[in-house]
Amino acid sequence: MTELTAAYIDSLALNAGAIKNGNDLVRKSSFQKLCCTEDGTLLFGECKGSGKEPYICSADFIKPELPVFRCSCPSRQFPCKHILGLMYAYASDKPFAVEELPTDIADKREKADKRDEKKKETIAAPASSESKKKVNKNALAKKLAAQLEGVELAHKLVLQIVQTGLASLDKRSIRMYEDQAKQLGNHYVQGLQAAVREILILAVSAESIESIYSEAAEKLASIHGLIKRSRDHLIARLEDPEKPMDTISVLEEKIGHAWQLSELREVGRVRNDIELIQLSFHSYADEARGEYVDEGFWLQLQDGEIVITRNYRPFRAAKHMKEEDSCFLVVQTKDLYAYPGDMNVRVRWEEMTMREPLPSDRTAVRSFAEPCFAAAIKAVKNQLKSPLADKNPVMLLHAAQLAHTDSGYALIDGQGDRLPLATINRLKDATMELLPILDQESLIDAAVLVMFEDHIAEGKLVAQPLALVKERETIRLFY
Repeated sequence: MTELTAAYIDSLALNAGAIKNGNDLVRKSSFQKLCCTEDGTLLFGECKGSGKEPYICSADFIKPELPVFRCSCPSRQFPCKHILGLMYAYASDKPFAVEELPTDIADKREKADKRDEKKKETIAAPASSESKKKVNKNALAKKLAAQLEGVELAHKLVLQIVQTGLASLDKRSIRMYEDQAKQLGNHYVQGLQAAVREILILAVSAESIESIYSEAAEKLASIHGLIKRSRDHLIARLEDPEKPMDTISVLEEKIGHAWQLSELREVGRVRNDIELIQLSFHSYADEARGEYVDEGFWLQLQDGEIVITRNYRPFRAAKHMKEEDSCFLVVQTKDLYAYPGDMNVRVRWEEMTMREPLPSDRTAVRSFAEPCFAAAIKAVKNQLKSPLADKNPVMLLHAAQLAHTDSGYALIDGQGDRLPLATINRLKDATMELLPILDQESLIDAAVLVMFEDHIAEGKLVAQPLALVKERETIRLFY
């Protein structure tokens, strides 16, 4: 069983409220019965509820990487507060009576094993019949045609905005464009829809149109490039039904495709036996997508690659979905799914275990920091040239010093080259204000995780610090 620490249990909770409620049950001694099996793979107990009968809950760790939780309560949150409380009680060394494995749990384990076997057989089964393939191809052709129509609608909408001019954008015209943008959702091009809405939201939030000209022009140019690439790609796939999806770039996702894990596995985008350590984390509301985004920045301990996790929670369903949080443990997963992309690919896992970080992990992290700013800036600029690439790449740099300058702060590498630091538009959260609080020792010989941004109006590339990794500690400026 994964070591049950408070941090690990917190990572399983749906949100901060669930964490508090679970701990409250332990504090109030609400559990009438606390039991575990001799091998420690099952925790089970009874917790006082609002009715006469207690709620029966259990946490099954027969497969540590994929624990199973059960509770008789009617809560829609899962794991519910009773399951969390059960685990918090175990983690806080409350006395658990050792009992035999309950018969109902043994039966459920057996059924689960049979389902797993059937699933493996299904995966290993031969491909579908020719008739089924034909039906799938027809359905795919219809979807591609609908997407292509959506691309043309997006093109007309963007062209209309450009022709009438940004200066003509007022509340009335923005509402009209919003109504048109909603139609894109019917054509399976949610990515393009979000890109268009970003322009409109930017215009609404601006104090004056003049203040957003540079940013809006960059976004319009990016959308134009995306529309052109999308049109060419969709036409090519319509003409050749055997042409595969783009599994290298983010084009499919930018158009609106939501990759399934089975698809990523099928195209070989799975990394095996990976350990990751999170260096920074933040959550934000993406108004263009209509979703909350929980974003984590991780380093793969095997090779030092910086990857990103993103958990999307639609505004309307957010309260029923798991809210990710900072993770201070090392994640271990047998299968790490990597989405198509360039720098900082998005990753995801289904099953994982966790362990406490070791001093050697921090040493490994520091060893992967790029010592030459010139090389880092070259890599970033090459990334920014692509119309599809993320405009805010993240890198881990080795700074000989974080120096205070006349204009603020800058990173200085071993050759004396400087990289200016600033608060960037992408984050809209301050970390620069925290630097003066740090002692001088923290600002010397540090591996610094930064997010880049091209300030076009000022003609310079800047970075915002997210975390500092020292020999003996990690200082998170975002967490």
